[in-house]
Amino acid sequence: MPVVESQMTSQDVQPISLEEEYRKKTGISPEDIQKLRSWMQTQPHLPEKYITDLDLILAFHSCDCSSGLTKQVLDTHYTLRTLFPCFKDRRVDQVIETAETVLLIPLPTPAKHGYKINYSHVLKTDPKSFNFSETVKALFMIIDVYQYEEGTWPGFLFVVDFEGISLGHLGKIDLQSLQHVLYFLQEAMLVKLKGMHFINAPSFIDKLLLMMRPFLKKELMDMLHIHTTGSNKLQNFIDIEALPKEAGGSYKSIHGCKDDVIAKLKKHADFFEKEKYKRVTESLRPGRPKTITDIFGGIEGSFKKLEID
Repeated sequence: MPVVESQMTSQDVQPISLEEEYRKKTGISPEDIQKLRSWMQTQPHLPEKYITDLDLILAFHSCDCSSGLTKQVLDTHYTLRTLFPCFKDRRVDQVIETAETVLLIPLPTPAKHGYKINYSHVLKTDPKSFNFSETVKALFMIIDVYQYEEGTWPGFLFVVDFEGISLGHLGKIDLQSLQHVLYFLQEAMLVKLKGMHFINAPSFIDKLLLMMRPFLKKELMDMLHIHTTGSNKLQNFIDIEALPKEAGGSYKSIHGCKDDVIAKLKKHADFFEKEKYKRVTESLRPGRPKTITDIFGGIEGSFKKLEID
């Protein structure tokens, strides 16, 4: 049976090989992926010819190998990539400034159970330098590249370091971008989301939670952990040594991490030139085309299964 490994491979981007991915013993077989591809070929609006076997593996794994749920999530995933502004104009040269302002990095040392840690920290503390919508765009671009290179992760944790964040930063958060990022995390991100940790949380963290709450479902609320400065509860979830030096860990400095992220983005500029074709053609969707209004008008609908420890 032929295996489609990647139509996006270039000399710059080296995706994880399918052989290496299947050796992870996730319970996913080439036959499972072929069945998903056969289904995608019956969906004229989906960009099947640009979807790699790795894309399908990521989706199937994130849905605990449920075929029915995976089909829903695949449709939602590529629909949101088509409709949400944070997935438009994904040019590396346009996000370098953001990567120099906010550190967004999937760390190499995993948390307990092998979970991937995505660490965030403001590098330039002046709120005038902070653009939330551009930060959301950069976040998903960075995760895309790391995931393409590393494949499935047993789980995924967000660690957001609030050191250096002020009320002025909260004032720069536009609610539309906040709604979009939280909806994508809950409904369509191709990872097993295991937790979100706010560390060095300031006294005004309740104001941020007030902004977030209308867009959070119970599953994500239950995953959200607030750690004030001086708290040692984070070590119940991750090995603190995995964090950058400034956060109490033994990894590189936050500026060394920043340099690594920017170098990776520049190296993989071609990846995003090709990724832009993974979009839905709404005019070909069976039935009625979907719009942003359709999505948020039915927000009580299906919720991508989140595993909570």
